[in-house]
Amino acid sequence: MKTNVLNESSKGTEVIRLEDKLFDSGIIFLDGEVDQDSCVTLIQQLLYLESRNIKEITIYINSPGGEVISGLSVYDTIMGLKTPVKTVAIGTAASMGSIIFLAGKKRYMLPHSRVLIHDPLLTLSGTKSALALDKDARHLMEIREVLAGIISKRTGRTLEEVYEKTKEDTYLSAKEALDFGIATRIITHLGQDERKVSA
Repeated sequence: MKTNVLNESSKGTEVIRLEDKLFDSGIIFLDGEVDQDSCVTLIQQLLYLESRNIKEITIYINSPGGEVISGLSVYDTIMGLKTPVKTVAIGTAASMGSIIFLAGKKRYMLPHSRVLIHDPLLTLSGTKSALALDKDARHLMEIREVLAGIISKRTGRTLEEVYEKTKEDTYLSAKEALDFGIATRIITHLGQDERKVSA
């Protein structure tokens, strides 16, 4: 559902979309599945905001995760920007949502938000030969190494610690994510003057 707001300026009063007003302030959202469409939109928004020399870009995340390659394209884009990016978990940053969350220079979580990290999953469709399954399995292990490497680099944890956490679905509360190094801060207020709960 789209929300409209009244905006008063020298031109008078006009009705604009709330998301457009937030976007003008450098705020964007990942509030659904990580897929090709959502990631292309995110990348376009990031590149546009970068071109406007905004001081800081903020991505609010509430995502169940999704496609690995699409998610990695957003991660790589964020890491390549000159503009600092702050990510904020406002619900659940799960699976690839947690990887995008990790791309933030500042990584904030609300007190009752959480992250989910786990090994990548193989979705099988139709009948496959043993050789095809072996190829898929090897590709899955390569992706596992890539994702574990990102988590290790961004949290300061060893690969062994990351593999131990991701061998099964691991939900982390805001405090647990902070302790593990996934989050950098827990906040109680959204905005420029975020109040700190713990560090």
